[in-house]
Amino acid sequence: MNRITQLFKIKYPIIQGGMIWCSGWELAAAVSNAGGLGLIGAGSMSSELLKEHIRKCKNATTKPFGVNIPLLLHSTDEVFKMIIDEGVKIVFTSAGNPAKWTPFLRQNGITVVHVVANLKFAKKCEEVGVDAIVAEGFEAGGHNGKEETTTMVLIPLIKEQISIPLIAAGGIGTGRGMLAAFALGADGVQIGTRFVATKESSAHENFKNKIIEVNEGDTMLSLKRIVPVRLIKNKFFYEVEKLENDGASLEQISQLLGKGRAKKGMFEGDLADGELEIGQISGIIKEIKPAAQVVDEIMNEFAIAKRELENIRF
Repeated sequence: MNRITQLFKIKYPIIQGGMIWCSGWELAAAVSNAGGLGLIGAGSMSSELLKEHIRKCKNATTKPFGVNIPLLLHSTDEVFKMIIDEGVKIVFTSAGNPAKWTPFLRQNGITVVHVVANLKFAKKCEEVGVDAIVAEGFEAGGHNGKEETTTMVLIPLIKEQISIPLIAAGGIGTGRGMLAAFALGADGVQIGTRFVATKESSAHENFKNKIIEVNEGDTMLSLKRIVPVRLIKNKFFYEVEKLENDGASLEQISQLLGKGRAKKGMFEGDLADGELEIGQISGIIKEIKPAAQVVDEIMNEFAIAKRELENIRF
């Protein structure tokens, strides 16, 4: 056991990222049943729909699971009250300031983790009392830090300055990647992209199949003037790129974005005009598998790689 498995009462220090449109109750339950920590991604859900997913997840697993709440996207008063009423014990927050909600959640017996992309916010998270931090590097899919700090740099940077458990994210999808994160000082890993390409993911099949076709260089940070987000290069991506290169105003870019681009791409499967958020690790994913198989493969590879390193002599 380590600090993350003890904190969440799980078998393996693997957290499945709570991803918008891709991580409903089926994926969360599958990962939790396999020994990791499954998260329901609440960013695309109304309070009532989230309640439904929580209840279905409870029926599908007796193991711990959690909910990811993007603070900027929700009427958080209603959502957090519902989460407490439903007996959720683990909440990951992101995309906002955790100072307001962390004390409230902890007073109600909830373990709180916040996602950061730089050292400054990691320190602030520790100050407001979160139980653990997810440090997400530049390689990650979806919304990203403006600093563009890679996971290899970010983890040791934060590890040196905080005392609470540290979860590494961004560019991790294999056992060897997990071992590397531990070598850098992480206590656990959060994996998103690899779990999008699973049978239980709520992502559209078109999107899943697109992920396993992606090669090195097929994803890139976009929308940097609004909020950086890593996307697969498609028609929508190049339209945004042209506007930005032509010096378009924020209003013009926002008009192109419109509403529901992420849903259109990831949930409805529009590979041309939708927003396809995914991480760089997609370049090594070549098959859609059950989530439990993914967890087993990561842990087996982790053990093999660890033994190989132990046999190295200088």
